[in-house]
Amino acid sequence: MKEITRRALIFGAATVGAYGLLIGVQRVCMSALADDEQPEGNSGPVKIVRFADDGKSLGMANVEKIRKTRKEWKKQLSPLQYDVTRRAATEYAYSGALVNEHGSGLYRCIDCGNALFSSRTKFDSETGWPSFWSPIAAENIYEKPDASFGAVRREVKCRLCDAHLGHVFTDGPEPTGLRYCLNSAALRFIASRTP
Repeated sequence: MKEITRRALIFGAATVGAYGLLIGVQRVCMSALADDEQPEGNSGPVKIVRFADDGKSLGMANVEKIRKTRKEWKKQLSPLQYDVTRRAATEYAYSGALVNEHGSGLYRCIDCGNALFSSRTKFDSETGWPSFWSPIAAENIYEKPDASFGAVRREVKCRLCDAHLGHVFTDGPEPTGLRYCLNSAALRFIASRTP
C-alpha cells in the first residue's frame, strides 16, 4: 500500500507541474498570436486616489484607463518589465532591485506611474520579493483569481493600466494579515525628500 501511495503522490505532483507548464506555454502562445494593433486591457474610466511623490493624498479622481498596444508597451518597458507586467511573469527571488530597499518613499507602477504602495507598509517577508501589508489606497489596485501553475492564488493588478504586479497571500503581519508579494520590475521607487 505504501508503494502505491508513493507512486500516486509522485504521479500527482508531476501531473500538476505539467499542467502548470502547459498553462504557461498556452499564455505565451496566445499572447504571441494576438493582434498587436489593438490596445490591451479594458476601456473606460476608473476611480483612483492620486498621490504626490511625497505620499500626500491628492484625492479621488475619475481618469481614463491607460491602454496601449503590445508594441507601445515593448517600446516603453525593458524586456523584464514587459514580461512581468504585461505577460504576468515572475522575476527570480532576491533578484529584484527593490527587495532590499528600506528607505522612506512611494512605490509607483512602472507602466503608468499610479501610486500603489508606501514604504510605511513594507516589511521583510524573507521571500525574496518586496512585500507590503497594505496598498497605499485600495482603489488603486485590484485582485483577481489566478489558477496558473496548479495553485489558486490572488493576482494583484494596477487598476489604471492592468499591469501585473504580483500576488497577495494571507500570511502577512498585523494589522491586515496580508502579504502583497510584488515584483521589483513592476515598481518604481520614489524616495522621500524628507527624512
